[in-house]
Amino acid sequence: MHIENVQGTIFPAPNFNPVMDAQMIGGVLQGFDCNKDMLIDILTQRCNAQRIMIAEAYQSMYGKDLIADLKENLSGHFKDVMVGLMYPPPSYDAHELWHAMKGADTEENCLIDILASRTNGEIFQMKEAYYLRNLHKTPEEGYTNPAMAAQDAMVLWEACQQKTGEHKTMLQMILCNKSYQQLWMVFQEFQNISGQDMVDAINECYDGYFRELLVAIVLCVQDKPAYFAYRLYSAIHEFGFHNKTIIRILIARSEIDLMNIQKRYKERYGKSLFHDIKDFASGHYKKALLAICAGDVEDY
Repeated sequence: MHIENVQGTIFPAPNFNPVMDAQMIGGVLQGFDCNKDMLIDILTQRCNAQRIMIAEAYQSMYGKDLIADLKENLSGHFKDVMVGLMYPPPSYDAHELWHAMKGADTEENCLIDILASRTNGEIFQMKEAYYLRNLHKTPEEGYTNPAMAAQDAMVLWEACQQKTGEHKTMLQMILCNKSYQQLWMVFQEFQNISGQDMVDAINECYDGYFRELLVAIVLCVQDKPAYFAYRLYSAIHEFGFHNKTIIRILIARSEIDLMNIQKRYKERYGKSLFHDIKDFASGHYKKALLAICAGDVEDY
């Protein structure tokens, strides 16, 4: 588990004035010429709590819903970014999950990204946001017990040795019911006892999307920014710039650890995330994504 300063790319704006911002956005959306640059400058340079205050001021001023007006006046992936920025994080996660599950083809990667990486508190808030009552994970967030970690690791190892089928249940139960901190200790103990990496053990026990979910949980426990750097690289280079994945990760991690994710991306793949987005995206959509990334000077 990497212990480092976790840093996003979007922070609360100093000298924030929600009424002035709402007026400027209103001028853009109500006028003939939609100044997309101004929308980018305002919405990507305010934190989520400030954007919600802007939406409240906009409602008071114009008697209209800002999200509805953004949807009406914008289009394409640029609209998806601007609208996505307006949701509180739990609502945004719930919104993305709902869309991933309602289509003919369930977007399993979206489900995996969200369920594997969110803390117990974040998942609880997400369930509250959309009454998603069937999502269960990490009920003992932040709690660690070295003796229990050693015991869990031994039970897992014995179950995997016996190949009785019980090992699947044990693995599932332990991975889905422990905090990140506790799981880290379990994985370390498991490796000490078995000499085998947890991911290899999961690959032997499972297949399909459930295996991918369990592996994602392990990777997030080990190094969450590295996991998201990998997901972004795959979305850009292996899936022909998979817009939904890129938008979702950049928005969801922008105030949490997007700076760390960009650092891992550059370390692992040689080029910066900023550089790759600049190469693959275009127009105001590209400008909005780059503004969220807030790239280092060397990346321009």
